[in-house]
Amino acid sequence: QVQLVESGGGLVQPGGSLRLSCAASGNIFSIFTMGWYRQAPGKQRELVATLDNSKQTTYADSVKGRFTVSRDSAKHTVSLQMNNLTPDATAVYYCYANGVLRRTSAGTFSADNDSWGRGTQIIVGS
Repeated sequence: QVQLVESGGGLVQPGGSLRLSCAASGNIFSIFTMGWYRQAPGKQRELVATLDNSKQTTYADSVKGRFTVSRDSAKHTVSLQMNNLTPDATAVYYCYANGVLRRTSAGTFSADNDSWGRGTQIIVGS
């Protein structure tokens, strides 16, 4: 199974910026989609932004123009630059990967579907 490890969460004042990063590991050959979801207290997990291998991006309407997702496909990393943060961005942010191909010890490939990191907390407040 692929491992996803996030970093970069914390406390930020309204209007501030944060950058999240995520690194995937586990004998990875390729990943089709990487991105970010978030879950606020008492709410369901929701999509924030994703980026696939064809450079197609998807953003939640609430973050368009303020958040930017980027990735390094060769290093299997994804980042999320978040600007002009508002209190409603307070949530646990989860790194996400879909369409992961991993090399096996037998020299074949194994495919994983949805994979998730453990999450990193972001609190937007003064």
